[in-house]
Amino acid sequence: MPNKVYYNSACPVCNAGIKDQRRRMQECGVNDIEWVDVHNNPDTVSEVESSLEQVRERLYVKDGKGQLNIGIDAFIHLWQQTPSQRWLARLFQLPVIRSLARIAYNGFAWLLYRWNRALRHW
Repeated sequence: MPNKVYYNSACPVCNAGIKDQRRRMQECGVNDIEWVDVHNNPDTVSEVESSLEQVRERLYVKDGKGQLNIGIDAFIHLWQQTPSQRWLARLFQLPVIRSLARIAYNGFAWLLYRWNRALRHW
């Protein structure tokens, strides 16, 4: 089963980040990723057993074993797959840094979600 990345293309910041990550992974030869845009395919959120709004707010990655990674853990999982970014994965897996990154990511995601809603991106 390939890795699946669930992202929201209606958010310009999220979409730009996903495009960049996708490009980096393709340049490294990582092609076993299925990119799922929940904005254009809202029913796919049932695959991660979350609401559409939850997936719009945070990045979700389901790995090949079916394990779900959300938020900063989703990014760490993608960085682990990308040779040029493995150092980021190792850095963000350090306990203190991971905790701080989780707080920062969740806060930023919360604000970004509200900003997108205010601008009626969906």
